[in-house]
Amino acid sequence: MGDMQILPVARHRPPLRRPTWIIVLVSMVSLFLVCAYIYPPQSRNACYVFSSRGCQVLTDWLPPAPARELTDEEIASRVVIREILSASFTPTKKAKIAFMFLTPGPLPFEKLWDKFFSGHEDRFSVYVHASKEKPVHVSRYFVNQDIRSDQVIWGKISMIDAERRLLANALRDPDNQHFVLLSDSCVPLYKFDYIYNYLMFTNISYVDCFYDPGPHGNGRYSEHMLPEVEMKDFRKGAQWFSLKRQHALIVLADNLYYSKFRDYCKPGLEGKNCIADEHYLPTFFNMVDPGGIANWSVTHVDWSERKWHPKLYRSQDVTYELLKNITSIDLSIHVTSDEKKEEQIQPCLWNGITRPCYLFARKFHKETIDDLLQLFSNYTAL
Repeated sequence: MGDMQILPVARHRPPLRRPTWIIVLVSMVSLFLVCAYIYPPQSRNACYVFSSRGCQVLTDWLPPAPARELTDEEIASRVVIREILSASFTPTKKAKIAFMFLTPGPLPFEKLWDKFFSGHEDRFSVYVHASKEKPVHVSRYFVNQDIRSDQVIWGKISMIDAERRLLANALRDPDNQHFVLLSDSCVPLYKFDYIYNYLMFTNISYVDCFYDPGPHGNGRYSEHMLPEVEMKDFRKGAQWFSLKRQHALIVLADNLYYSKFRDYCKPGLEGKNCIADEHYLPTFFNMVDPGGIANWSVTHVDWSERKWHPKLYRSQDVTYELLKNITSIDLSIHVTSDEKKEEQIQPCLWNGITRPCYLFARKFHKETIDDLLQLFSNYTAL
């Protein structure tokens, strides 16, 4: 017995009790993340089920999504736009500015514009789109300059149609190298030579464009614009542009992005108040040539009253001090429509040099014509 080896007796161990609930939880979270990556939420509201920060909380730590394959229409559009922008445009010896007036009827400041244009007949052209009533012109520069016009409804795509109609007519003249959109309530702030040199001797267009995360900015975006127009690209700005010839051409050539705003940016759609003329061109240029625009308009308006329409200047408002104050502004300021009311400020740079932002101003009541004529020689002097 003493020589016998005593073998250890195997002990009976109970089966290992795994924390099953942890395994289930980890599996569910993993499945959710995989699904979120492969099938991202189509509605931003769905993101708030999981976090008060919305979709941003997911995109912060999910791997980047693979690049989206472009549609046939996007490929064709990008090719055309790229070719136009990369083409070499040599200004003609008689380079002109096209002044395009978008008006419902008469132009109350024709006498002022006549004074502005006088003596520069070979450096400008005039086009008038009168949507309701054909004007009776009092200036020789406006006679026979009316183009075929159609009805224009504020806030709807017909406003963009009118702008494109003006561009199409102005582009027929190869000498037109810059295209300025003006309203019936616009007036010039400088003499012709200053405005001509300001626009002609720089290589950018003046299109108002800024990011507004509030209800009157990205709150107007519709996901029906996907996949071509994403919310991150959606921009806002005033409609009063000044375009170089290449940019005027791509606006006229565009149908893809135009159709998205025609169909899905209109007052009342999905309970939103999307205004096509405030979003189409800012978004379009932000997507196709963001470095080619100045992000501010050369036409001044006063939004300090915080109404749907800017301040209307009456006769008692028009003074030398008012006009000189406008021409002294050299900062572009945009205010977001969210609760923060954030001010986005940038200097107005002309070829890298700080210059006054505005060449034109609106809205002036027709009763101010005599005041403006009296002040013109003084306030336009540099």
